[in-house]
Parts: sequence; C-alpha cells; structure tokens
Amino acid sequence: MEKKLTFLGIETSCDETAASIVQENLDGSAKVLSSIVSSQIKEHEKFGGIVPELAARSHVENIEFIISKALKDAKVNFDQIDGVAATAGPGLIVCLTVGLNIGKAIAGFAEKPFVAVNHLEGHALSPALNNKIKFPYLLLLISGGHSQYLIVNDVNDYKQIGTTIDDALGEAFDKTAKMLNLGYPGGPAVEKFAKQGDKNFYKLPQPIINKAGCNLSFAGLKTAVLIQSKKIKDNKKLKFNLAASFQETINKILKKKTKVAFQEFNELTKKKNNIFVVAGGVAANQSIRKSLKDLAEENNFKPIFSEIEFCGDNAAMIAWAGIQRYKKRLLNDLNVEPKSRWPLDKEAQYMKGPGLKL
Repeated sequence: MEKKLTFLGIETSCDETAASIVQENLDGSAKVLSSIVSSQIKEHEKFGGIVPELAARSHVENIEFIISKALKDAKVNFDQIDGVAATAGPGLIVCLTVGLNIGKAIAGFAEKPFVAVNHLEGHALSPALNNKIKFPYLLLLISGGHSQYLIVNDVNDYKQIGTTIDDALGEAFDKTAKMLNLGYPGGPAVEKFAKQGDKNFYKLPQPIINKAGCNLSFAGLKTAVLIQSKKIKDNKKLKFNLAASFQETINKILKKKTKVAFQEFNELTKKKNNIFVVAGGVAANQSIRKSLKDLAEENNFKPIFSEIEFCGDNAAMIAWAGIQRYKKRLLNDLNVEPKSRWPLDKEAQYMKGPGLKL
C-alpha cells in the first residue's frame, strides 16, 4: 500500500521564521497540515529594512517554538514525518545558518532523510500547494531579492529566459516606499497608497523596455521616483500620485516583457496547453495579479498564482519542494553548507553589474 509522504519544512532565509508540516496525498496533491510564520516587521521597521544580525538573533530565539507549534497544530511528532527540508539558500548566511542547522540536527536525531532546499525552487513549486500543475510551465518569480522568467521543465530542471540586470522588483517597491515615507514593509504600503492616487499623473521611465528579450531593469525607475520625491516634499496627494504612477509603470513593464516571455516559451517548448505561474512576495500585489491574469488570458495562457499566504517567505513551500526532491532521490548529507547565491538555472549568465550587454 502506498504511503502519504509527510515533511517538516523550515525557512529562515531572511526575516521570517517559519515551519510547516505538509503532506502529499496519494493523487499527488498537497495538504498543508500546518504553516507557522513569525514576522519580524516590528524589529526592522525603525531601520526601514532588514538588519541581518538582528534577524538571525530573532530566528535563534523563535525557531524552537515555531517548529513545536507546527508539529502541534499538525498533530504529528518526529516519528510520523518522512523527512526534513530546510532552506539552504539563497539568502542571508547568518539567517540561513539558523534554520539549516536545526533542520540537520532534527534529521540526524530522528534518523530522517534531509533535503537542502533552494528558496527559489520553493517559490517556483509553491502554486502546487493549491493547484494541480503539469510541467512544463512558464514562471515569473518576483520577490524582494529576485525577478526572473523561468521555464520550469520539472523539479530541479529550470531554464532562465529573463532576469533583472539590477534591482529586484520587491526591492524597487521597498525603496519607493522609503523615499515617499509610506511605511514598512514597502510593497504593501505602496499598493495601499497607490489606490488613492492618479496612476497617470507622472510619466516615469520604463528601462530597457525596447531591448530584445525579457530581461528587466528597475534602477532607472527607482532613480526617477527619487528625483520626483524630492520635489513633492510632504504633499500627500502628490505622494499618492507618485506611488500610483510607479505601480502603473511596473504593470506596463511586466506586461510588455511577459508578452516576450510567452513568445519565447512557445518557441522553446512547442506547448499548446500553456500555463503561466506567478510566485514570490510581489505576486501578492492585487494590481499586478489582475494585470498579468488579463494578459495571460488574452494570450491563451492559463494564469496560476500562489495563494496569498504562500506568496511571501513560508515553510510550506519548502516542505513541498522537499517532498518533490525526495521523490527524485535528491537528498543531502548533513554537512551541506548555506549559500548566499544559488541560481535555479546553473547555466544562466549572471546579469548584475556594470558593462552588461543586453
């Protein structure tokens, strides 16, 4: 008789301390038995961004409680899980080390298989927590540290067809919020205040929009926002207009570049039943979700988004990725080390820095 696989997932790549118990049903669908996420917003709010040492200290203080609660809520113990998965990168080394080490310790003590998960693969596979998805599919991964178009051929098989050459989209949202003094975290703040502004008030640049391919750039847009923000000072209405115009410009950039990605996906895969998956923290933005959903349907792609609770950093996606890697026997020794940088497509050219040819 086949057995349902149950994994403990642990995530500490940045400022969220998270643990989750996820089970794969016999039909291949996922069942999240528990998902606990402890936010550190209050600790970092006064700094307007993440302080790595403070984040790591908070992980150390909270991780044991978070894992215990995940087990309790799921009504399972260590004997009842089939494996342990923990984020090993990319991320902040001091933060990654906390979750990775405790994951390895639990796996060793309980004599369970261990999987070191790429945080980006967690995001890439996360929509399957609520949807049955067939490979291959086109993925737009947009988060605080990453903005990429990838063809997901299978677990552990990714082809990058576009990426940001400078800032990640989530970073651009955070910096815009900081420049406009809208609050922290930046993404939700910009989205909230954009609803009160005129999205057509400012004409902002769309960097490399006419360059071939689907690479992205947000640094020039961020600079334009900085210039305008210095002119408006404390005028609330203009702040809201700038937030709205920034978000609208992002939508325009993503629509044009995603259309190019659709074409590349079609050429490379020859698929008829096209699936377009959007994941990562920025995928929670409702304006972006609607814009990309409409675009996908216009171009005969089925849009699938991560559920809002699984867009940001969470351990359910890590447990699920762990299960999928375990099924392919992609296991790790307990001496695996954390990685600050860990691309999904190992053949992809590193695109950040000066002197790039686009």
